[in-house]
Amino acid sequence: MKNSGVTAKKRFGQNFLKDESVLRKIIEAMPNNSNKIVEIGPGLGDLTRFLVNVKSVVAFEVDTDLCKKLDLKFKSEIQSKKLVLHCGDVLQSWHHRLVHEPYDLIANLPYYIATNIILRALGDPMCENILVMIQREVANKFSANSGDSSFSALSILAQSAGSASVVIDVPPTAFEPMPKVQSSVLLIKKRATLEDEGFEEMLRVAFMQPRKTLLKNLSSKYEKDLLLDIFKSQNLLHNIRPHQITAGDYHQLYKKL
Repeated sequence: MKNSGVTAKKRFGQNFLKDESVLRKIIEAMPNNSNKIVEIGPGLGDLTRFLVNVKSVVAFEVDTDLCKKLDLKFKSEIQSKKLVLHCGDVLQSWHHRLVHEPYDLIANLPYYIATNIILRALGDPMCENILVMIQREVANKFSANSGDSSFSALSILAQSAGSASVVIDVPPTAFEPMPKVQSSVLLIKKRATLEDEGFEEMLRVAFMQPRKTLLKNLSSKYEKDLLLDIFKSQNLLHNIRPHQITAGDYHQLYKKL
């Protein structure tokens, strides 16, 4: 499907958000602070148009065709430094700092890299808040609570960094072209920065096979006798599933392991 003379490219996971009511709700949900905004995947600039009216924006766009259109569309904002546009892969830029001051990540993220980008932002000390449009299934995983079927390693990482909630569910009709999945806007308000890769690795093992017991999953990497001692000290049942204990329980487990 074409939009403003641009064909959405599947390899970049492009679905342009066109529903103005949704765009306005994203702006309304923005944290009230003086932080700079980082936008990843501005596309045709539909959200960017709203963002630059509120704050200064640093945007990263991988599609060179779209970069040219954005350069023209936001010529005055770029000249006045209201918008700084980087053309290239944001994941390459993230080897360094995206920006050298506190920022909020606000974006309609390409689904294929959304989880990776959110995890990078959770681990970036300069990032203070994350407000992003992503696949609903992934948003539910980040915002789930212990005991929910969607509770996962992503839920625990989000809770370890701050608080996560779904702001609004968005139907496929809000986009051009329409995606085949449901979408949601996720808000994560950070209180801390994720810095422990060992903890993330333990979570990957714990949720490796979610339908199996937590003990069974962890036994694939850790000594079973040690696990049994830790489970006893934390009053954890041997048949408990990975989604049935809290983020705090996982932090205690990790400290003891």
